[in-house]
Amino acid sequence: MTYLIASNILLWIAFLGVTMVMLGLMRQIGLLHERSSPMGAMITDHGPDIGDQAPEFDLPDYFGRPVHIGGASAEGRPTLLMFTAPTCPVCDKLFPIIKSIARAEKIGVVMISDGAPEEHARFLRNHDLGQIRYVVSAEIGMAFQVGKIPYGVLLDANGEIKAKGLTNTREHLESLLEADKTGFASLQQFMASRKKNAA
Repeated sequence: MTYLIASNILLWIAFLGVTMVMLGLMRQIGLLHERSSPMGAMITDHGPDIGDQAPEFDLPDYFGRPVHIGGASAEGRPTLLMFTAPTCPVCDKLFPIIKSIARAEKIGVVMISDGAPEEHARFLRNHDLGQIRYVVSAEIGMAFQVGKIPYGVLLDANGEIKAKGLTNTREHLESLLEADKTGFASLQQFMASRKKNAA
């Protein structure tokens, strides 16, 4: 009987100890969550700056149809330039999200890619482009100095660069559009401004 009482007491002590540890962990997780700001598309290049006019190009898309990049949009709407590659697994997963956002936000999308012809053919067999234009050009990537993909550049209806950055997730893509709507060049700039105002 004495052993039973002692074991129950030890079990209760262990239970209370585990409960205290769990509460401590929950508090720490809460603090980490509060301190870590949501990160939007990261600007990592040295190409044309936000506020600059985008370089202009007139060239055919993959199917031979003429495409104009930069300058005033014929449709009078913003254009999202998505720099991708047919062998990029992140780009592959992101493609349906790009289509969904383009429809929801009523923006034009031009996918700019580079690589071997057979890789583009395979990519296009697996994906229905819909209204998205697909351009194969290394020259455009060099003009925008894109070093990593997937990379998005949002142009307004007049061809001005409104936002840009690495876009590995839906949140990154949406942050480009939010950056344009809020008037901040990037989510990082918005967070810096908020910290400055709070100080």
